[in-house]
Amino acid sequence: MCGIAGFIDFKKQSSQEMLAKIACAVSHRGPDGQGVYFKETAEAAIGLGHRRLSIIDLSTAANQPMHYDGLHIIFNGEIYNYAEIRDALIAIGHQFVTHSDTEVILHSWREWGIDAIHKWHGMFAIAIWDEKLNELICIRDRAGVKPLHYYWQDDLFIFGSELKSLTEHPNFRKEINPNAVASFLQYACISYPHSIYKNTYKLPPGHLLRFNLSTKQYQLTQYWNVYDYYNKPKLEIGLGEAIDETERILEKAFQYRMVADVPVGVFLSGGYDSSCVTALLQKNSTEKIKTFTIGTTDDKLNEAPYAKEIARHLGTDHTEYYCTPREALDIIPELPHYYDEPFADSSAIPTILVSRLARKKVTVALSADAGDEIFAGYNRYDYIARYGKKISSIPGPVRKVAVAAMESISSEKIPYLRNKQNFHSRYDKLKNLLSDPSPAELLKNLNQVFTAREIRALFNEPIIDLPTAHSSKELKTGYNDPLAYMMAIDYQTYMVDDILQKVDRATMSVSLEGREPFLDQDIIEWAAQLPSEYKYHNGQKKYILKQIVHKYIPREMMERPKMGFGIPIENWLNNELKDLVQENLSEKRLLDHGLFNVEEVKKIVTDFFNGRKEKHLKVWYLLMFQMWYQKWM
Repeated sequence: MCGIAGFIDFKKQSSQEMLAKIACAVSHRGPDGQGVYFKETAEAAIGLGHRRLSIIDLSTAANQPMHYDGLHIIFNGEIYNYAEIRDALIAIGHQFVTHSDTEVILHSWREWGIDAIHKWHGMFAIAIWDEKLNELICIRDRAGVKPLHYYWQDDLFIFGSELKSLTEHPNFRKEINPNAVASFLQYACISYPHSIYKNTYKLPPGHLLRFNLSTKQYQLTQYWNVYDYYNKPKLEIGLGEAIDETERILEKAFQYRMVADVPVGVFLSGGYDSSCVTALLQKNSTEKIKTFTIGTTDDKLNEAPYAKEIARHLGTDHTEYYCTPREALDIIPELPHYYDEPFADSSAIPTILVSRLARKKVTVALSADAGDEIFAGYNRYDYIARYGKKISSIPGPVRKVAVAAMESISSEKIPYLRNKQNFHSRYDKLKNLLSDPSPAELLKNLNQVFTAREIRALFNEPIIDLPTAHSSKELKTGYNDPLAYMMAIDYQTYMVDDILQKVDRATMSVSLEGREPFLDQDIIEWAAQLPSEYKYHNGQKKYILKQIVHKYIPREMMERPKMGFGIPIENWLNNELKDLVQENLSEKRLLDHGLFNVEEVKKIVTDFFNGRKEKHLKVWYLLMFQMWYQKWM
């Protein structure tokens, strides 16, 4: 795991010193060394900068940038099956001077070109400067575990693992994209390919970018698409055989994530996903797997005792730490630095805490994300099963009359109910669902914090909906399989832009490599073809995964309401964070940028402090944006 940054400057105003500076901006991602490659060609100044966190081949020979046959590479991530690919390359005449996966990427790219990507199992953000073809190639892994941002304006192309490398360049223009701010306020993050800044983008997962210096143009190519697997016919397979094959695929993927020349551990929450990773790894290990859990003093939010019980049952080397509210609160002022784009998922706080705990003993930690997206674990999948068909079954003319009535009657004019928690938001969402009862509309209504109407009222200028994977129509069965539809959308949106961004920034804040064992391509390519009833079975979410876990951990030890490490945001905003809210959401601070209707923000904040608890997420999202603005603008 590392940090990368670089540029192509056609005006040749960027220097090697500037390259070193933008690389140093992500020094927390790679504390073990810095390397740069700088060259001026006839067309441009080219720079590749790298910050190293040593994981595989700890020798200096594996430092980056690395060079081979006119190729120059910087690379963030890991190729877990690099040894197998290396052997295949040796068999056809390649010779290696290191034992690093970086060198394997170089040789495989020179040998097979884009087809090399299909051989890689891993997480990666890669930049390769090919002197022979006079082009820069940027590649992001299939699931989007590793981030890659880029900027193109005024003959300057800048790229990097984090936005802070881009903004460090003196010729980067910091211009806020108001449409991206609106998207953030709806989803807690900004969906790829968009960024908080204009002319700045995220390379989508499963894509590569080729920038040709001769033409000054770049082209995006998609090399992998999850819909290719959701659109295949469902497998005709018995449940027992499906369970056995799923376990085999999981086990292989999890073992790949243990490849390292440094200590490796697992984040263990006590839920099914992390317990599955831990159980399958521990059963094949002669040494005790190191597991880590953060606990809280609030018993209603605390899963640590369950994690400890599971660790004891599996025989892991378990470390737990009970954090105080003050320790969690102290992280909040730091969030805008590590999440250098507005980000409002409060679970970033415990993720940073558990990363700090793990970093004391290991350099690599496995996080069990994506089990919910792959095997149907979210509560919102219950909603589509329970209510989706009921709403759709209402005759169209009846729904049309109901929508017309709701359009003519403001929620503010409905006695009694207008004073109920969250009524106005629910009124809007019900109206939208009656108008369009599709899984897409249901998913949008379940995920968005600010509705479209609330966004229009909040912003001073008109807002345009950004095109993102939220509105994808690539599933051939469309809404005929609403569960597959919602899981595929979540895999491309919530998982990438929220969950994976959260884990990447939290682990990298302490120079800890976070790995995602559920995000091996073999798992999703298999699971997407499984019958939906094997994932959501008679109202039971993650059914097939639970059958695997119950082989190693007693059912009675696992079956309890899903908790997660909750953050009492509502309580904090009313107490410890109240001064921070009043300072950052004051009229003076809001007028610094002029994006929002001040009176609308005041109303949201006043309503919250007057007891409208349901508005706490709106206040939190606005606070996170304002704190980001103060830090970066």
